[in-house]
Parts: sequence; C-alpha cells; structure tokens
Amino acid sequence: MNILILGSGGREHAFAWKIAQSPLCDNLYVAPGNAGTASVATNLPVSYNDFKAIGEEVVARNIELVIVGPEEPLVNGIVDYFETEPSLKKVKIIGPNKTGAQLEGSKDFSKQFMHKYGIPTSTSQSFTAETLETGVEYLERHSLPIVLKADGLAAGKGVIIAEKYDEAEKAFREMLVDGKFGEAGNKVVVEQFLRGIELSVFVLTDGENYKILPEAKDYKRIGENDTGLNTGGMGAVSPVAFADANFLRKVEERVVKPTLAGLKSEGIRYVGFIFIGLMNVKGDPYVIEYNVRMGDPETEVVLPRIQSDFAMLMAATAKGTLHDFEMNISPQVAVTTVLVSGGYPGDYEKGKVITGSEKVEDVYLYHAGTTFNGNTEVVTNGGRVMALTGVANSLENAVHKSQRAAQVVQYEGKYFRHDIGMDLIRYNA
Repeated sequence: MNILILGSGGREHAFAWKIAQSPLCDNLYVAPGNAGTASVATNLPVSYNDFKAIGEEVVARNIELVIVGPEEPLVNGIVDYFETEPSLKKVKIIGPNKTGAQLEGSKDFSKQFMHKYGIPTSTSQSFTAETLETGVEYLERHSLPIVLKADGLAAGKGVIIAEKYDEAEKAFREMLVDGKFGEAGNKVVVEQFLRGIELSVFVLTDGENYKILPEAKDYKRIGENDTGLNTGGMGAVSPVAFADANFLRKVEERVVKPTLAGLKSEGIRYVGFIFIGLMNVKGDPYVIEYNVRMGDPETEVVLPRIQSDFAMLMAATAKGTLHDFEMNISPQVAVTTVLVSGGYPGDYEKGKVITGSEKVEDVYLYHAGTTFNGNTEVVTNGGRVMALTGVANSLENAVHKSQRAAQVVQYEGKYFRHDIGMDLIRYNA
C-alpha cells in the first residue's frame, strides 16, 4: 500500500516512523515533511493546504491512503475535496469532513454540540461585535477567572484566561473590535473556568466503531512550573497518573459514547481521530475542547506505547473494520521534551545548524521544525524544533532519558523545559 501523510511537524515524523515499520506499507510519502521524515519517507514539496497539488501527487504516485496530520486542511475541507474529485473518490483518507472538523474549527459549534448532547463541560455564551455591549455586561456578572476563546483556528493562541474584570473586558474588545486574532476572533466564546488537572484522551473511529488510544498530559506554557506564554506544547507524558481505570471509564461513558452518538445524530460520518481535551475536576471529567486530529507533542508519547502495527490500524479505520483490530498498548511510561528556538513563542530566527542528534541514545528523536540547508546540514525551521521521547518502566527513568537527550542536541538559541513530568512524579509520591 502506498501511503501519504500530510504535515511537517513532530506528529507527522512520529506517524512516518511508526508506519515505515509496517510490512503493509510499500511506499511512504510526507507532504511537505521535514528533515526527520526524509530519513523514513519521501518528502513531497507540496503545501498541505494545496488540495489540487496534493490530488495530483496522489494520482501520480498511486497513493491509496492519506493521513491528515494538522487541523487546518481538515477545517478547510480536504476530505470533501477528495470525495468530490472523480480521480480521488476511491482514495481512503483519515480525517473528518468539513462539517465534522467544526468540532475544532469553531469553538461555538463545539460548545453547542456538547450542551445539546449532554457532554459535561463548562457553562458558556458566545458573542460577536454586534452583541459586544451585551457581552461586556455578561463579563461583569461572571465569576473570576474568565476564559475567553476565539471561535476559529488561532494556531493555539486564541485562549485568554483573565484574572480580573478589566483584563477580561480589554481582551474581549481586542478580539472583537481590534481583530487581535483576525477572522478567528470574529466570535468569542466566554467560558466558566474549571479548576482541576488537565489531560487529553484520544479516540480513533471508523464512523461506527472506536478505539481509545493511550491518554497523555501535555505542557503548554513556555516557562518552568507552567508559567509564561502558551505554546504549541513543550512536552508530554503518557500514561497519566491521575487518570485511573475508574476515571477513564467515566470518560468513555460520559464523553466518548455521547460524542460519537451526537455525530451520528447530526448526520456526520466521522472517520479519524478525536482529541478530547479534558479537565479532571475532583474525579469527574469535563471537556475543555475537541480537536479533530492527534495532538502534538502528545503523539510523540502515544505512538511509542502502541505496540500494534500502526499502518494496519489506519487501514482498518479507513475500511470501517476497526472492530476487528486488536490493539496492544505497552504499560511503559513515555516522556517527551520539546526543544524550541530562542524567542519562541514570539519572534525567533531560523536556519541555526543542529548538531549532536547523531549522539542521542536510547530515545526516540522526532523532528518538528527542521529542514536541510544547501550543505545538507540539518537546520532549525520553526519554533518547535525537535521532540525527544524517553520510554522506561518508571516515570522517573523516562524523564531522565528524555532530559539527558535534550542536553545532547545543540543549536544556537536552544531552549527546553527541565520540569516535564515532575508534577506527576510529585503526584505519585
């Protein structure tokens, strides 16, 4: 089977690494890929939002299965494009159509969906520029802190948690009047703040059946002890100590099953991943958000724990035979530390030569923002540069492996958090 992965981050390198191990895979392509995917697949110089060019590559290379990594092409309707193009109709694609992708593409849509189908979540109300003053009055009556979310995709930066009323109103006006997040902020969802411990649960569905993948916890803030600006993710851990079998049963019964039933009720045939961002509030799960793809860097700790053939898992999903697939999960602990460019998540420079990666031992090294310069040297090409995953029988050992590897890789401006997983070690103590 010829397989194409769309994307260029650590998630896509992890997918490619796992799929390349399968005898089911004859030829593997990644578009556009990075320096890491080039070692296990053929990179195609095509943007994942250029549907016409992707379609031409799929036909030319006789690709039978497409796995969509990032959310943007899904929200933009790549699945719908494949379904309507005569030459692509028979190609299997992992990902929801444009309507299903609204679970991530519109915070307002997803909140209304949760409320409609009785899925536990925070209370919320949505506002536009036309209802600005009503929204300001709503803020004044709201308990603190207040969560404000841009309705559309904002590259993971469209969420503000305001501790004071004047902060909330300022952010509210910046989003709706000043266009702080562009079109993504044309509608703002105001939410109740949930106090608890955050984690992510990943579901894979073929439209009828589902499998729950290993859960994970990621670390969004740039600074130690979860301080500073939000990022795309500075690290992740799987499994999660506070997500025991009883809690995960609650997630399945109260969240996963009603979500899938709700999609069917809405007439949405959903094939692909559902990333459920959860808050554990005193032992009960509440949904913070849905994403319509695997998380990054969570993928880099989830995939090393899946012992089954990942290409066969994807094929079963695409064919609608997920119920026949036997998935084996390793009991080991995976911890990933993300290396980022100096200045991230603000302005940063690209093109810094990376050394030392060949000296890294006993970890999985996933490239994210990397490329080749003219001398075939690997250089930085993004804010998040690499993810280094240690796998061990204990959380402490997995943390040690990941952190040790993070110190070996070198480039100008390198930064990483030294406390990934430490909160869970304290939790276990």
